[in-house]
Amino acid sequence: MKKLFGTDGVRGVANQDPMTSDMALRLGRAAAHVFRDSSRRHRIVIGKDTRLSGYMIESALTSGICSMGVDVLLVGPVPTPGIAFLTRSLRADAGVVISASHNSYEDNGIKFFGRDGFKLPDAVEKTIEKLIFSGEIDSIRPTAKEIGKAYRIDDAIGRYNEFVKSSIPKGLDFSGLRVVVDSANGAAYKIGPRILIELGAEVISLYDQPDGMNINQGCGSLHPEIICRAVKANKAHVGIAYDGDADRVILCDENGTIVDGDAVMAICALDMIQAGRLRQNTLVATVMSNLGLEKALRKAGGSLVRVSVGDRSVMEKMIEDGYNLGGEQSGHVIFLDHNTTGDGLVTSIQLLCIMKQTGKPLSELASCMKTYPQTLVNVKVKKRRDLGEIPEIAKRIGEIEKSLNATGRLLVRYSGTEPKVRVMVEGEDETIIKKHAEDLAGLIREKLG
Repeated sequence: MKKLFGTDGVRGVANQDPMTSDMALRLGRAAAHVFRDSSRRHRIVIGKDTRLSGYMIESALTSGICSMGVDVLLVGPVPTPGIAFLTRSLRADAGVVISASHNSYEDNGIKFFGRDGFKLPDAVEKTIEKLIFSGEIDSIRPTAKEIGKAYRIDDAIGRYNEFVKSSIPKGLDFSGLRVVVDSANGAAYKIGPRILIELGAEVISLYDQPDGMNINQGCGSLHPEIICRAVKANKAHVGIAYDGDADRVILCDENGTIVDGDAVMAICALDMIQAGRLRQNTLVATVMSNLGLEKALRKAGGSLVRVSVGDRSVMEKMIEDGYNLGGEQSGHVIFLDHNTTGDGLVTSIQLLCIMKQTGKPLSELASCMKTYPQTLVNVKVKKRRDLGEIPEIAKRIGEIEKSLNATGRLLVRYSGTEPKVRVMVEGEDETIIKKHAEDLAGLIREKLG
């Protein structure tokens, strides 16, 4: 059976397999069948970012869903976390986001949320795939009044706006803060600046004029240098850069220094520990998060649990063990007390809230964590082999780990999407870790490249 779903939904070049209108229609039909579990009228929310191809895919998905007797609630351009919220708020049976996140406009993607606002388990995605390729539902064709309808929900942005603002204490505002916001010409282009303005901040808004083709183009969280320059030029207190679907955010302080996801998690986790709100005093992060994050938590009496790369791994661990804060170095941060997925808008106003409550600039807050130098080298390989079974590589890994001792980390892993081995070395001395990374990468290249 063909495989459609990757680590975060279905993704590809728009109008090429699998991101064609034909496949979108089939995905809509299969998903509607899966989420329809009784004879009552069912509803599925569809939102999107600002890509040109979003219109084509939205229409095809809507057609597929309605053809199975399920209604569609169209909300237009809304951040991905907004769809997770709206699915719950509108009591829908599922939510769909049409977005390729931080990719350029040529790409697009489709990802689903269940009625609880969480991303679908692997088993449900496999069921949808099976229905598409087996032809099992080809004969299911409701007629007459059983065909679904499509409705436009005009107040969707307003609902999500109020939800985001409710994540901070009542009565708190951001008056006196000058904030630069880069919306990446994406899904947050309206709501990102609007929320901050309504909360009293002075906002300098950048890249808020989407044209269907300029999403993530030299802007947003992949290009934080933009907000760094703008913060200094405007003498702002903080800069905020979202990605195309606003599920992640990168910030910069008043000096124009980048504050990444690790630093954001450190600030928020320590604040929550002090307030007694961090469950089990534990933060969930991935193997890529900096050693400095782990040490900052330990110093405050907290702990860090590491999982494999990907927000899905983070969320699964949080749910499994009852944690309420987790995320990735990339700025994808999950506040499970507020939303069921990473939410760039919630994350950014949590940071501003801490700044206002403590009276401290972001640079001082971010100093709670010492960032250790990291070197990452990617090595193309011909085939995957267990690295532990190659004596020379296993020996070199052991030697590097012994050399780093407790002052650093070595991470060697295969890419989940490419024929590559990723070698990451972290430690106190940048020259030493760079040498370790290059030596090990060279050996892997010699044996497997």
